[in-house]
Amino acid sequence: MNGTGMNDTGAQRGWRQTMAWAHGWLGLIAGWILFTMFLTGTSAYFRPEITRWMQPEIHAQAASPTQAANSAIRYLSRVGPDDLQWYIYLPDERTVATRVFRAPAKPDPRHRKAELDLDPVSGTPLTARETRGGEQFYRFHFQLQLPHPWGRWLAGLCAMAMLGAIISGVITHKRIFADFFTLRWNKGQRSWLDAHNVSAVLGLPYHAMITYTGLITLITMYMPWPVLMNYAKPAQFMQTAYGTPADVSASGVRQPLVAIAPLIRDAERRLGGPATRVIIQHPGDAAARIAIAQAKRGAISSRTPVATYDGATGRFVSRSGDPAVAINTAGVMLGLHLATFAGIALRWAYFVMGLTGAAMVGTGLLLWTAKRRKPGAAPFFGLKLAERLNIAVIAAFPAGMAAYLLANRLIPAAMEGRADMEVSAMFWTWGLLALVQLGLPARRAWTALFGIAAAFWAAIPVANALTTSRWLVPSLLDGDRLFVAFDLSCLAIGIGFAVAARVSARPAPKTPGRSRRSMEPAHA
Repeated sequence: MNGTGMNDTGAQRGWRQTMAWAHGWLGLIAGWILFTMFLTGTSAYFRPEITRWMQPEIHAQAASPTQAANSAIRYLSRVGPDDLQWYIYLPDERTVATRVFRAPAKPDPRHRKAELDLDPVSGTPLTARETRGGEQFYRFHFQLQLPHPWGRWLAGLCAMAMLGAIISGVITHKRIFADFFTLRWNKGQRSWLDAHNVSAVLGLPYHAMITYTGLITLITMYMPWPVLMNYAKPAQFMQTAYGTPADVSASGVRQPLVAIAPLIRDAERRLGGPATRVIIQHPGDAAARIAIAQAKRGAISSRTPVATYDGATGRFVSRSGDPAVAINTAGVMLGLHLATFAGIALRWAYFVMGLTGAAMVGTGLLLWTAKRRKPGAAPFFGLKLAERLNIAVIAAFPAGMAAYLLANRLIPAAMEGRADMEVSAMFWTWGLLALVQLGLPARRAWTALFGIAAAFWAAIPVANALTTSRWLVPSLLDGDRLFVAFDLSCLAIGIGFAVAARVSARPAPKTPGRSRRSMEPAHA
């Protein structure tokens, strides 16, 4: 019986060691990319707010969905009467402008932009600096600035590694919840392990949810075979699964669009919520179709119903039915991942949990190097490589994100191609800092790059004050909470990196000499 017990214990220990090996290597291989994905994905919870901050010239007035749609259609009817399709995204409590997209039938010789921000009241184009805004962080989060579809595939592989690391980490750690209440400072490897445990356990439900839902959102790309086997065209799958209106052919007979206001009121009554998007196929043609989608407010699922009307007569055509169970589940997964349903308090909770994810990955990477660094022994090549990649990602990448925001204020607002220049500033800063740190000792590199990141983030409110009128004091007086919160958040981040720079500059604590006997239990 004792022998059986010993065998069971040995088997459990072997299983746990296998899981520990998988946990360590999955986290290391994907950790550097996952860290950047966590930071940019966390910032994307405030994607519209970042875009508004990066276009300080926009001071649009609030308008109802009906008024915004009316003014947008008046403008589009003047500049694109022969377009194939119009997309009109109506303003809400987080976006102050009406965003429109045109699909012209042929290239416009007058070079009018296909994407514009309109004043929701007057319908006139809003003059603002060209920028990708918060969309840059959001797209990088799952595309990694790589061509389609390779970035999405790489992000998916890293998410799979993350899910495996979470499961193996829970199996490996016998005292996972007990150690959550243990955080020892200035203890070297033990401190990094404590920090890794605390950040992992604190956000464990969130980390598992966000990783799994991130995989589900792109599942038809990772596993396209069921769709390819059952549908001749992707459009047929979209119509069956999501209730999108079928494409119609133009009749070639000119006929003006019906008034949009009665249709929006009718759609809001049928759908049970405010309108958020209007799609018009073949505007100005007798076969025009108008699709009006319901807003996602308060609904966890990102799949919302759509009402379709005849664009020439205003006749109600169809309402997308309730989606199938699988599609509705996918919609809930996407809604949970993007937090489109969340109010301001819940979005901040998502933000904090996202930071714990970045902390979990970062401390895990640091723990990997700390465990393999032997006192008095020269580090091997793999250890030196991992340490330098840690510095390049954990310290340099946040500085690159700050450079993107700084470039928005420092590049002249009217300069052509400035949106691409902002993105280039982000990656050039990240790349140059990653190279510069190679010429410094590791400890000095941590301190220098944390200090640079602190200076960059603290400089954002300063650059905002020097280049715009919407800096901290005027925004406080005007009650402009978004600009106040943005400046204060950047200052807080800068202070956090300054503290990190100061801590990393402290000399490493000396480990007192121990006898061989005293070292044996610690080694075991």
